[in-house]
Amino acid sequence: MTDKHTHATHPKVISRLKRANGHLRSVIDMIEQGKPCLEIAQQLHAVEKAVINAKRVLIHDHIDHCLDDDAEGHSADMAEFREIARYL
Repeated sequence: MTDKHTHATHPKVISRLKRANGHLRSVIDMIEQGKPCLEIAQQLHAVEKAVINAKRVLIHDHIDHCLDDDAEGHSADMAEFREIARYL
C-alpha cells in the first residue's frame, strides 16, 4: 500500500497505543514476576480499554473524514462504512 492515509487524530491514536504497549509490557513483567492474578487482570483490563478507545477514535475519525469528503462532492463508499463500522 503506497497511499499514505492520515487523519488529524492519528498522533493521538499513536500516543494511546504506545501507552497501551508500555502497559502490556508491564503486564508481561508482572506475570514473569509471579504477581497476583487479580493485579494482572486489572492491568490487562486497562490495556484492553486503552486499545478499544484508540480503535474507537480511529474509526470515528475515519467516518467523520469520509462524511466531510462526501459533503464536498466526493463519493463516500458505503461498503467501506459498513466494513469499518463492524469493528466498533
